[in-house]
Amino acid sequence: MQILKILIFVLTFINSSTAQQAFSAKNISHEALKLTKKKVIYDGSYFSIPFPNGDVPDGIGVCTDVIIRTFRSFSFDLQKEIHEDMTNNFNSYPRKWGLTKPDPNIDHRRVPNLMTYFKRQGAELQISKKATNYLPGDIVAWDLGGGITHIGIVVDIPSINANQYQIVHNIGSGQIIEDCLFDFKIIGHYRFNRK
Repeated sequence: MQILKILIFVLTFINSSTAQQAFSAKNISHEALKLTKKKVIYDGSYFSIPFPNGDVPDGIGVCTDVIIRTFRSFSFDLQKEIHEDMTNNFNSYPRKWGLTKPDPNIDHRRVPNLMTYFKRQGAELQISKKATNYLPGDIVAWDLGGGITHIGIVVDIPSINANQYQIVHNIGSGQIIEDCLFDFKIIGHYRFNRK
């Protein structure tokens, strides 16, 4: 019986370690880059989707779907994680949409909610104007002006500017790689490690 307990512990540790390793900055960057090979039309419509592991239809999406789909490739369901955190901590999340309770169809697809979730998970980093502080796998949020927010993933593709990486995001032209780190005001910088 003791040997069985030890074996279960070792296998659990190995499995956990492998999952943690798979959810590395390098792999986040790689998975985000893979999204750019899929044609996606920008569509921020409200969809009723399954829960958990729900997703909007293939071929459509917005900036937040880049983050959601990248994380989902590691079996990390931001829809479920954010819904559970909002259910337990609803007052910690923005109240911009007039909701009185969490909505698993849309909450994870809103930039301010992703920002709040990453901050609550201890992933928030200091915002900087120094390009070398933004590493592949990092998540960056911007203020586009007029109350419009945006989010993307830093990827391991060098910019034409020295010491800077490019971004995978969807700002209306589908999931693309773009050299746009400092094109808009940065309002969030996150380095998420799966727990």
